[in-house]
Amino acid sequence: MSETTPERRRFHLGDIKKMFGGGGRSALRQFGILGSLIVILIFFQIWTFIAKGQGLTLSPGNLINVVNQYSYILILAIGMVMVIIMGHIDLSVGSVAAFTGIIVAKAMAEWNVPWWGGILIGLGVGVLVGAWHGVWVAYVGVPAFIVTLAGMLFFRGANQWIGQSTTVPVPNEFTYIGAGYLPEVAVPLPFNVPTMILAVIGVAWIVFHEIWTRRAQRRMGSEMAPGWVSATKVTLLSVIILLAGWQFATGREGTSFPVSGVILLVLVIVYSFVTNSTVFGRHIYAVGGNRQAARLSGVKDRWVDFFVIMNMSVLAALAGMLYVARATASGPQDGNGWELDAIASVFIGGAAVSGGIGTVIGSIIGGFVMAFLNNGLALLGFGADVVAMIKGLVLLVAVGIDVWNKQQGRPSVIGFLTRRFARRDPEPFPALATTPESGKK
Repeated sequence: MSETTPERRRFHLGDIKKMFGGGGRSALRQFGILGSLIVILIFFQIWTFIAKGQGLTLSPGNLINVVNQYSYILILAIGMVMVIIMGHIDLSVGSVAAFTGIIVAKAMAEWNVPWWGGILIGLGVGVLVGAWHGVWVAYVGVPAFIVTLAGMLFFRGANQWIGQSTTVPVPNEFTYIGAGYLPEVAVPLPFNVPTMILAVIGVAWIVFHEIWTRRAQRRMGSEMAPGWVSATKVTLLSVIILLAGWQFATGREGTSFPVSGVILLVLVIVYSFVTNSTVFGRHIYAVGGNRQAARLSGVKDRWVDFFVIMNMSVLAALAGMLYVARATASGPQDGNGWELDAIASVFIGGAAVSGGIGTVIGSIIGGFVMAFLNNGLALLGFGADVVAMIKGLVLLVAVGIDVWNKQQGRPSVIGFLTRRFARRDPEPFPALATTPESGKK
């Protein structure tokens, strides 16, 4: 019996790894980030219950507020993770968002542009600004840090110059994209029907994706997780999605899942597909992991640089419009510090400082870690000074552990927590494993 115990331990641990997306340490890293988020949610739920007499963190109203308040930061994190994977950094996103917001607000308030025209103008501004930055980075060769630092200064000043340091209101039709909710349906039910339909669609996608993945693995002859592993994973994710959907659907009357959250979900799906399942996505990881090798392999690294930088500014423009729509006006202080929150979300979400490693999903989870830290401390009455100090410490510790583990030959933040498991269950053929999360061979 003692001789078979190690084999049983390895088998079960391998199954658990597969349950969370793969058999390597990258899967454990992403699971560790998600586990950290769950711990934070439970911690603040219990703390607010003790301090306030009721758990506030997971209440419907608070969850709706978190999505409304932080959707624009999460959108920035989607673009920022691609920039950081490439080995760059973008410091201009907050200023570009504010610059776009004032132009869109001015266009609708003073030039009588319709709300949909304002959105098109804002996206156009994002494309032009991104192309400007992209040319300097990709074709002139100026480091992205310098280009975007200059952009941060220029577009912050341009925002205040165009708006003359005053607020400019936007029409009610425009505010729907930032402050609206999924509509109510004339059905006598104690919940918002479209929100629950969205949750059911999410469950259906989880089931479909798992079936499609297993069929693809079977066709290619790849090793598959046992059926019970897939069933357990799908069941857990489905329960989480349905419970979250119910919380959003049963908030106070007139609220449901925010429109900004729907936009965020669409972007997460699209960019996850682009980074994981397209040639261009592979090129991003290839250039970020080893630019010279990617160039010798035929990858047009300058074009990849240009597109990633331009895409970041487009998403910054979208984030700026969502914020202005939620605030109902554009102001001179919009966008302050957004770039820091977006960068922190990406690094907490598992991206590497040196580039080549990171995922969209991980960055979104990292963004929610920051969001619920902010939210939980605010619910407990802590001031902005304490919140800023804690956020800084969280970022420093996350990146510090990542760097330390790399020095020890472990490429993940969560590797520190899973060292004993890694020793018992070594990853097969590690030298041949190349994934979007690993970045390098």
